Amino acid sequence: MTIAAYTKISIYQYSLWQCLSRLCIMMQSKYFFLLGINFFLMCTIKAQVPATTPNSTTEQQLEAITENSEDAETQDDTFLQNLQQFLSSPINLNTADALILKELVVLTPLQIQNFISYRNLFGNFLNLYEIQAIPNWDILTIEKIRPYITVQQSTNLIASFSERIHGGTNSLVARVTQVVEPSKGYLINPATTTNYYQGAQQRYFVRYKYQYKNLLQFGLVAEKDAGEQFFKGNQKQGFDFYSPHLFIRNVGIIKAIALGDFTVNLGQGLIQWQSLAFKKSPDVTNIKRQLATLRPYNSAGEANFHRGAGITIAKKYVEATAFISFKNIDANFVADTSTNQDFITSIGTSGLHRTPSEVADKAIQQQLTFGGNIAFNKNNFHVGVNAIQYQFKLPIIKSNDPYNLYALNGKTAGNTSVDYSYTFKNMHFFGELAADNNKNIASVNGLMISVDSKVDMSFLYRNISKKYQSLYTNAFTEGTFPTNESGMYTGISIKPNNFWRIDAYADFYKFPWLRFLTDAPSVGVDYFTQITYKPNKQLEIYFRYRAENRARNFNYNDIARVDPVLPRPRQNFRSQISYKLDKTISIRNRVEMSWFDKRGNGAQNGFLTYVDVIYKPMMKKYAANCRILYFDTDGYDSRMYTYENDVLYSFSIPVIYDKGYRYYINLNYDYSKKLSFWCRIAQTVYSNKNTVGSGLDEINGNRRTEIKLQAQYYF
Repeated sequence: MTIAAYTKISIYQYSLWQCLSRLCIMMQSKYFFLLGINFFLMCTIKAQVPATTPNSTTEQQLEAITENSEDAETQDDTFLQNLQQFLSSPINLNTADALILKELVVLTPLQIQNFISYRNLFGNFLNLYEIQAIPNWDILTIEKIRPYITVQQSTNLIASFSERIHGGTNSLVARVTQVVEPSKGYLINPATTTNYYQGAQQRYFVRYKYQYKNLLQFGLVAEKDAGEQFFKGNQKQGFDFYSPHLFIRNVGIIKAIALGDFTVNLGQGLIQWQSLAFKKSPDVTNIKRQLATLRPYNSAGEANFHRGAGITIAKKYVEATAFISFKNIDANFVADTSTNQDFITSIGTSGLHRTPSEVADKAIQQQLTFGGNIAFNKNNFHVGVNAIQYQFKLPIIKSNDPYNLYALNGKTAGNTSVDYSYTFKNMHFFGELAADNNKNIASVNGLMISVDSKVDMSFLYRNISKKYQSLYTNAFTEGTFPTNESGMYTGISIKPNNFWRIDAYADFYKFPWLRFLTDAPSVGVDYFTQITYKPNKQLEIYFRYRAENRARNFNYNDIARVDPVLPRPRQNFRSQISYKLDKTISIRNRVEMSWFDKRGNGAQNGFLTYVDVIYKPMMKKYAANCRILYFDTDGYDSRMYTYENDVLYSFSIPVIYDKGYRYYINLNYDYSKKLSFWCRIAQTVYSNKNTVGSGLDEINGNRRTEIKLQAQYYF
């Protein structure tokens, strides 16, 4: 044994089996011993973590995304695809760099830096349990990432062209979804109106993908939304949306090549961030944006991506990225006959082309995008310069509403920024300073501190001009987009021991100018506390309380001529318990209550409870999970959000309000190692309504039923 190994043991106090591991190395029995350890870990991982099932923290983060994006569920399933890929091809900790660890969206910058420093100091890991010795890697963090990592002694980082082409996996996913009850849009006689759904009720999704580890990926996505035509009418080419992509990593100094559809992420999201990113959540220290600049895109969303080419080159401490994109995008088109000028009032993001008016807006605008960045990275320091520019065929002219006074207008747009990060001992500083083409300024600056092995803190200050404008962005802000906002966020995570965890944050913010449904400058505050108890792998209990006071228009009984802007406080309490009965069955129960404007004229209350049963037997071809949920709220303002398990690569987060119950059941059958099937049935039944939905989505009756079928084939 080396002196370093003895020092390592004395510093971190290895457990007995770790010492035995090194003893076995001396006795030339390493391979036999490690084989047993790996077999044990594999069985433990398979038994504990179903494929692509997010932990409770991630579920809450996804719920928060839907709430912050005006109830629009994200169609970007790249996050779930990555989880599945890392399950089948785990990250080797002996060769992993910081970039691939960031793809897990679990580790903080301090944890990643501690990992790199630990490996540089002590060399390659001998087994997986050694990660317990990494400073700042607590038990909960290790349990989150354990299914997606491994330890292998192979150091071959270069894959030949032949290996990349022939050593990967081809997969084909096909999915069909339909709401059983026909809505108003399908029942209207086309002879009487032009506002109706032209296509059938089914939604189709097909994705072919070839992937070799994270080094080579290419494929094609095709999708048709419900109500869109299919191989007829305006869609004679079949699917409404096609998305091809080719992505290559690590070819000499070329770190990434993107052709076709891809996403771009720059800085801290002030000028560009197209990948999934979390905001305020129980993971109170997850406040930094940290992903690769270029990433492949092969999801069903039809707006938030680029189509063209991009390349990232790195040598020593310098990395540079350049990209160019051209695509036709949806927009609300207006032909002004008085001035003979055509323009658009807004850019479409829904990707829906069901009615004649929606079809008319399809791909009406042309968008040319180009930009890139250059960054210097050395040890714990990073600084980068970023730029992006847009050119449009038709000018953007917003409506004359007061809140649109500083909105994006014209045929061109663009942003530049400088971002930085620096790790000093137990502190990590980061931020971005950005400007648009009109020299309006936006900035985000953050600090993460590991105060103690049991206490972590985070701070983030943002100051974004009311005139600042950007496209396809996602910074850590209260608003959906970074504009017209300043605020201070503070979070703290306390881990008294391995069983308890306390997470809390406070966020104070203000909007200097008017916003949609808020006809005056306003301020707000958001408090959050969550206590988690996890004594073992079988049981997890958490309690959380959130109180937010945010101003918006309110005119009770339409008495005032002008809508006054008043504080509208919202409170929410939740308790959730998850328990693993045995190796095959887990149960989960949530109870949640909400209070909106409790002492005001528009007061509303809400209550929700559900029970989940998850059945996943080991070494069997089948699995199932189901939920029964009861809800009773006074209206939309007391709504709640719940993450729902779904078919592979999919999840649902319905908005729950009114009164009734909801249930779903998911079934999975693996016919063979290559072919798998999923079936999902979900239904909501309202006890106080005769119709469900509104407009063309209105269903005559008190229930809404959705059926989803999916198959996946590996070849």
